[in-house]
Amino acid sequence: MEVLKMSLLLLLFSVFSTADGGAVGINYGQKADNLPSATKVVQLLKSQGIDRVKIYDSNPSVLKALSGSGIKITINLPNELLSSAARRPSFAYSWVLKNVVAYHPSTAIEAIAIGNEVFVDTHNTTGFLIPAMYNIHNALVKYKLDSAIKVSSPIALTALQNSYPSSAGSFRSDLTEPVIKPMLEFLKRTGSSLMVNIYPFFAYESNADVISPDYALFRQNAGVVDAGSGLRYFSLFDAQIDAVFAALKALKYDDLPVTVSETGWPSKGDSNEIGASMENAAAYNGNLIRRVLTGGGTPLRPHADLTVFLFALFNENKKPGPTSERNFGLFYPDEKKVYDVPLTAEELKKHRDVPSPVSGGEQRVSTANGQTWCVAKGDLGKDKLQAGLDYACGEGGADCHPIQPGSTCFDPNTLEAHASFAFNSYYQKKGRAIGTCFFGGAAYIVTQQPKYGKCEFPTGY
Repeated sequence: MEVLKMSLLLLLFSVFSTADGGAVGINYGQKADNLPSATKVVQLLKSQGIDRVKIYDSNPSVLKALSGSGIKITINLPNELLSSAARRPSFAYSWVLKNVVAYHPSTAIEAIAIGNEVFVDTHNTTGFLIPAMYNIHNALVKYKLDSAIKVSSPIALTALQNSYPSSAGSFRSDLTEPVIKPMLEFLKRTGSSLMVNIYPFFAYESNADVISPDYALFRQNAGVVDAGSGLRYFSLFDAQIDAVFAALKALKYDDLPVTVSETGWPSKGDSNEIGASMENAAAYNGNLIRRVLTGGGTPLRPHADLTVFLFALFNENKKPGPTSERNFGLFYPDEKKVYDVPLTAEELKKHRDVPSPVSGGEQRVSTANGQTWCVAKGDLGKDKLQAGLDYACGEGGADCHPIQPGSTCFDPNTLEAHASFAFNSYYQKKGRAIGTCFFGGAAYIVTQQPKYGKCEFPTGY
């Protein structure tokens, strides 16, 4: 039973769910002098099917432009206002009245981010965070908006004292008692999620000699086994999120949801910024979007669909720092795409005949005749095939009775043949939907009906 559970966890990263999946939003930063008007930006968002956006202030032009659009927005109380919001409840009430009540519900404000990465703020605003969160929340209560609009605060991954291996995830000891525990208790009591900014790029850039680019970019790889939990990770993104989940569990807040408030990959960098390239940015964001929208959680939380905000909407020419900081955008200021990746579930459907990004570009099929089957990659190794078989026949709900001893498809009695039958059963039951023939890279699609011995594979259910 434990082996089966482990196998299920390993596969859940890569087996696409038939549920609605997670949600993808985008961060709309404005540190630039050449961006289109807020009205044009809203038109761009709508044209791309983006229904969630996060900004770093409460810009009235943006809030007005979003009115009636149906696009959900997370606004921000900047770090420089934390002390005022913390010290004076009247300031918090006034701020909410001016920046929330004046626009909601016509402008669909869904959350307020209190500060941003406060723990690394050089102005030492950490002590103001919890009082500011409570005062803003109390203001929402006053205006009867607390059930519709949630309050949180994006933290950097540096808030963790340990992040590797994932199972050893823990929060910094100097923050745990004074800030982390009170914040987590606030989030739990108010039904909010913990916001975390996660950037595999920075970990890869600093450790490119030991971190595989395929592991960082969601491409096909052998995976990394967590020595503490025994779970196998196929992406650095999942490993980093699970480090946060482990840290929450250590403090007995393992049921608290997490929102990835920022993540992305730069399309350009300085010569010493290893991995910053257009090709890698397209791979990371494209694969991440597919992975989130098609559902499924992480190895540690397999049933938790994720909400992820990409960073960022535009390249921002006024951001300080290295070249990468100005090149995280999916769009140029002239609204042209920096690179082409599907941003919505509908766009993913249009990519049915292109490789599943996580498969490393190995799988390309034509579905012109409407007949396709899913089979196992026999050269991939016993562990991955067995994990896929366990998932398909277990939680996946495939019809595996024909491969039981004495049944019609038991022979040939090989792992590859049995896995192929189970993979195809799952694939056909799911309507041959995009992503349902992957199984951690252990499966691929064929256009000729497979046959193992006397066993013919079905074409549908």
